[in-house]
Amino acid sequence: MFLHCLLFENIKMRDIWQDPEMIRWSQIILDSYKKLLGQELLERKTDELNQAKTLFYAPFVVFSHNTDRDPLYNYGNEQGLKLWEMNWKELMKTPSRTTTQPLLQEEREKLLEQTTTKGYIANTQGIRISGKGTKYQIDDITVWNLIDFQGKSCGQAATFSQWKIIN
Repeated sequence: MFLHCLLFENIKMRDIWQDPEMIRWSQIILDSYKKLLGQELLERKTDELNQAKTLFYAPFVVFSHNTDRDPLYNYGNEQGLKLWEMNWKELMKTPSRTTTQPLLQEEREKLLEQTTTKGYIANTQGIRISGKGTKYQIDDITVWNLIDFQGKSCGQAATFSQWKIIN
């Protein structure tokens, strides 16, 4: 199995998208999105290396987390890292639940359960908190299950391109 949702904490920021494991992980994110939603997350006319680069530098946010009981982030593209106000190493140690307000964590858990059951959820919204405490209203979120190259569940991913800072 694909090292069960690797943590890429030893990769330097400038090299993240070039790492062979990251290239494979990017393919899992993109392939799972295509399989479950029936469309591409981004144009894939280039090789896998360039697809990983395009995903990492996309103008929209992409995150994923693993399948642990308390899932840890295991991917965040550049836009996501900026929004969450974290570097790669910090993100890799962050349980995804901690970017949700404590009072809204039950709502988040229900969303993730629905995603697990249905395969994906689209057009949802929520309030999230960056590593430095900035609160965001995020809209038009799509969350989908990640399936590795052996067909096994290995996490969930989310994408969104609309957010605003709230007080």
